[in-house]
Formats: sequence, C-alpha cells, structure tokens
Amino acid sequence: MSDHTLVLSSWMLPQRIVPWQDAITLWYLGKVDVLEEYDELIASPSIVISVPAVVRLRRHVAGFRRGVKFSRANVFSRDAYSCQYCGLRKPRSELSFDHVLPRTAGGRTGWENIVTACRPCNLKKRNRTPEQAGMRLLKAPARPTSLPIEPMSFGGREIPEEWRDYCLAASTAA
Repeated sequence: MSDHTLVLSSWMLPQRIVPWQDAITLWYLGKVDVLEEYDELIASPSIVISVPAVVRLRRHVAGFRRGVKFSRANVFSRDAYSCQYCGLRKPRSELSFDHVLPRTAGGRTGWENIVTACRPCNLKKRNRTPEQAGMRLLKAPARPTSLPIEPMSFGGREIPEEWRDYCLAASTAA
C-alpha cells in the first residue's frame, strides 16, 4: 500500500497527491468519490473502510482552471527531466533552471522563459541567449495544461498499480 492517494478532477485528470488520511476526510465530507482502493483496511470502533487509492472530486474546483503551478519540479516534469539543449535525461540532482532570455536582458522567471538544462549546457550558455551561445533549443518553453505523474515526480518511488490507468490516460490526453 502507498501512504498517498491520487486525486482526480471532476474531469478525471490527475490534480494532486494527498496523504490517504486527507482522502478519507474528503470522502467523509462528501467531496470525492472513491474510484480505486488499496487492499488494506482501516478500522475504528464504529467503521471499517478500505484505504482509498484514487478519488475523484465530485464538483469542478475553479482553482484548477489556472493550470499547473510554476515550480522547479514542474518545469523538470514538463521537460521530462531532459536537458532542452542536448537532450540528455538526467536525475533531478544534475539538472538546473535556465532562463532562455537571461534575466539581465529582461527575461522573466516563468513557464515561457524557463527550460531544464544539465549543468554542462547551462555553464556553456552562461548569461547569453541560445543563439549567442551557438546552442539550439530542442523545444520552445510553454505553459503546460497538465503534467504526467512519473516516478521522478513521486519522490523517485514506483507509481502505485492502482494509479496507472489514470496517469496513463492523462498523459495520452495531454
């Protein structure tokens, strides 16, 4: 059993990962439907329930329309943990942020100006644009509408079997 539950939007898209205790609270409050359960049971003096593995929000939550939150981890996930200059896939510890248009030239820190870079490529590019550094971007940075849930985005652990169909469906829809 995992100690976490996958929360899907009312549209069946992965939204977040929460501790299973929070998922039980959401279920008790009538905010989610349980779609998948782990084999383990939780017992109290008055009730026995299965630990929820995947839950779906019953109503659309307006805050999710804003899209994916900008963060280092989400940039790495958007770029599939691959350097956007040389294409090498690296562990998170060997990756860095890169401002395509350097901050000194007016570049902002956001989805449309940040890419994942390995350290050697980031050092080569330095405080220049890719063109000035003689480098080519493999893919232009863009704001994602959703992100795949991968082992790297789940703390390097294997994704629970109960989540796989929902994560796969989301990554093929994106």
